[in-house]
Amino acid sequence: MSSRTLFISLLKWYNLVPVARLGYIATIETKKVKKSILKLTQTSIMMLNQYKKPEKYKYILFHKPYGVLCQFTDNSPNPRPTLKDYIPIPDVYSVGRLDKNSEGLLLLTNHSALKHRLSHRDFAHPRTYWVQVERIPDELALNNLRQGIKIQDYFTRPAQVKKLPLAPLLPPRIPPIRYRLNVPTCWLEITLTEGRNHQIRHMTAAIGFPTLRLVRASIGISPEQELTLDKLQPGEWRNVSFQERNILLRLLKS
Repeated sequence: MSSRTLFISLLKWYNLVPVARLGYIATIETKKVKKSILKLTQTSIMMLNQYKKPEKYKYILFHKPYGVLCQFTDNSPNPRPTLKDYIPIPDVYSVGRLDKNSEGLLLLTNHSALKHRLSHRDFAHPRTYWVQVERIPDELALNNLRQGIKIQDYFTRPAQVKKLPLAPLLPPRIPPIRYRLNVPTCWLEITLTEGRNHQIRHMTAAIGFPTLRLVRASIGISPEQELTLDKLQPGEWRNVSFQERNILLRLLKS
């Protein structure tokens, strides 16, 4: 295999991966040679980076802070913080929403088909939330949430609900929640397969335990895989990993 043929083949392969690393073993296939193994050097990586095509679709994970609108513009007389204040990437939109007073994980993309696949309630993708409520609910109250509860003019779908023994490891909220003297609080983990407006706040209020703090912790994208906050701090974002991207794209084939 000539060096030119090898390099052209390598370019075709490289367009399928986000980053090439030193020492990565690449399998190259051509018409003349079925397989050839190349260990990437610093020079070859520099050459590849010059020719790598930009990806058509963008997939971004963002830790939305409290008080930030889940949109890029605000036309109110007194503009409030929006996603534009944190994410300098045009033409991406959130998959599902978090209200201004909620925090946690957002997936943003310019891939409309995937956005529909993940956000439409017919596909029932699970989303997990950590919810701090006022007072300590008993199992009878939690069973009401698990079985589904009437809110306004609809019944919620059955949900997975459990009481957390310890508060999740989260940065302090700014501003902090308002505690009432001598009134205990409790953290719940609630997983929904739908996302109606203010649903969790309405659910906990309906059983008599108002929500004090609400954080989306993860978004399920396959039976074995979920997108999580991981180490993202409030206001931070990252591109999805190569593995996460592949799982997202496989959703459109299922």
